Amino acid sequence: MSQRSPAFAPSGVVTLTTDFGHKDPFVGVMKGRLVGRFPAAVMIDLTHEILAHWPAEAGFWLARSFRYFPPGTVHVAVVDPGVGSARDIAVIEAEGHVFLAPDNGLLAAVVEAVDAATLRRVEPQVLERIDIGVPSATFHGRDVFAPLAAEIAAGRLAPDVLGPAVPELIPGWLEDPVVGTAQVAGAVVTIDHFGNLISNIDAAHLQHLSHPVVRVGGRDLALRRTYSDVRPGEYLALVNSFGVVEVARAERSAAEGLGLERGAPVLVVTK
Repeated sequence: MSQRSPAFAPSGVVTLTTDFGHKDPFVGVMKGRLVGRFPAAVMIDLTHEILAHWPAEAGFWLARSFRYFPPGTVHVAVVDPGVGSARDIAVIEAEGHVFLAPDNGLLAAVVEAVDAATLRRVEPQVLERIDIGVPSATFHGRDVFAPLAAEIAAGRLAPDVLGPAVPELIPGWLEDPVVGTAQVAGAVVTIDHFGNLISNIDAAHLQHLSHPVVRVGGRDLALRRTYSDVRPGEYLALVNSFGVVEVARAERSAAEGLGLERGAPVLVVTK
């Protein structure tokens, strides 16, 4: 997919999404490198608690979060099990935003979420041009992505000079939901802080189903409006604030109670 998208005018805002966690200094050092090049940057942590080595979860949240930021935002996502290898750096321009990530399928969900996007891969000479030096083989977030994001966010490096447009990037790791006449089959993509199981089934996938029931972990759950619609300890399903089907347990963890992890199947049927 490579189509015309709105022009990018940098706002100075940079979001960061990684699997680095907060125990180690990785996030702080990455921010230090970025602000060292662009002191006026407004840096916002989307999340650093992505499941280690699973780009699909980062792409899922990025695709459903970026519109809450102003046009001109640079979104940096680093979940990079192939760091130091020959993998490319992917760039997307869409809806006035720029997205940077390893070309490992992470940005596939963003491509699916927008009507038009320009896709690129960063050419090596661009990194030479911004003088990043010799990067570490294991920390491209600090040595490559942070300085690159800083130059774009500061307006010193236009997205169209990063590399020529390409027709596609590496596909995502997670299959799209399968929509049938009487059911929709998807999977758990992420588990939030509360233990809610969040699927990749969008509300739009359910419009043709009458009286949809969510089937997960051996249970059939009618769709509710909110968590307090059931008693504490009871399970429920709902369409959450990001517009996707979620399985929850009121005041408790659905993930622990059902013994389910990311990738668990979620089926919505007509009943």
